[in-house]
Amino acid sequence: MKNSTAIVIIFLAIFLSSCANPGIVKLSPDTYMLSRADRAGIFGNTARLKANVIKEANDFAASMGKVAIPLSTNSTPVYPGHFATFEYQFRVVDKDDPEAKRTHLIHRPDVVIEKHEKIDAKIKTEENNSDSIDIYTELTKLNDLRERGIITDAEFEAEKAKILNRSR
Repeated sequence: MKNSTAIVIIFLAIFLSSCANPGIVKLSPDTYMLSRADRAGIFGNTARLKANVIKEANDFAASMGKVAIPLSTNSTPVYPGHFATFEYQFRVVDKDDPEAKRTHLIHRPDVVIEKHEKIDAKIKTEENNSDSIDIYTELTKLNDLRERGIITDAEFEAEKAKILNRSR
């Protein structure tokens, strides 16, 4: 009987400790993370969960005489079989630190897609005017060069005038 009681107590202790929130976790010398779950299900309040987490982070920083600067947030909504969660990463800095004056969250995408393409803008001059001219395409390419800073506004206007004169 003693063994079965001890086993039940150990099992309950392990189960209850796995349900507990870890509190504030130190990620680096000045960076921390705080994560919470709203276990009220459909009766929970996600906005209150977020506000409480941010308040706890601010209180933690204030206890050290510093300010919490938000770095990122991550949340999951309530859906069947899952509780709402909110993760908040923040830095703790001195009150007179320049970062404390201007704070903002930087959106960090889950996926980054890079597109590299070579734009070839062949501007036809009077010498090679034998081909038929697609005015729209030529002007679009020319405008793209101007927007990228490759040619100046004056160069753009000069080449535009040449293209329009050739089309007559």
